[in-house]
Amino acid sequence: MTATLHANALVKDYPTARGSLSVLRGASLTLNAGETAAIMGPSGCGKSTFLNILGTLENPTGGELTIDHCNPFTFLEPDLARFRNRRIGFIFQDHHLLPHCSVLENVLIPTLAEKQTGNGVARAQDLLDRVGLSDRLDHRPAELSGGERQRVAIARAMINGPAVVLADEPTGNLDRNTAESVTELLLDLHRSESTILVVVTHSTALASRFERQYELQDGTLCTR
Repeated sequence: MTATLHANALVKDYPTARGSLSVLRGASLTLNAGETAAIMGPSGCGKSTFLNILGTLENPTGGELTIDHCNPFTFLEPDLARFRNRRIGFIFQDHHLLPHCSVLENVLIPTLAEKQTGNGVARAQDLLDRVGLSDRLDHRPAELSGGERQRVAIARAMINGPAVVLADEPTGNLDRNTAESVTELLLDLHRSESTILVVVTHSTALASRFERQYELQDGTLCTR
């Protein structure tokens, strides 16, 4: 099945003491396998909220999300967690690696829920080779540079062969040269895996590498 992502008129409101706070007011986005999109906008405009809904981490107040032609929010929680683990990969500004696990173990974590560690080891080793860390498999995160940690996070996001990869400020904590290197690796893996790739960023340099560029304004997505 060809991967698809379709967000139709997503709305997100949060209750506050002063009434409802509207963050998203009809944000829409459609992407197919192999396509990329960068979403920009000022801090607090709702970029991460939008990404969290695409990743099924938050429910929308209104609108509809479909991934691979199904609405994941209709699933019971165990089925939703399984779908998320199989079909969506996450990359965060802070890599969120487990400090007491090795590089290889960190990449394998998403496979544990699927009980596929046997096949997963070869896949993890291949991904780590492709991001240039084949000689660091037994190292702990504290022994790695910031760029190396983010490379591990990219490999972890790809381990289950997701349909969609979502990246929230993936180069935000990196210096310019390292950011460029990590961006190149991310896009190379995206192309070889033919995923849908969506990134939220403040970096115009990163956004310029993506086929589609959007700005989140007043709760809706506008083409840049």
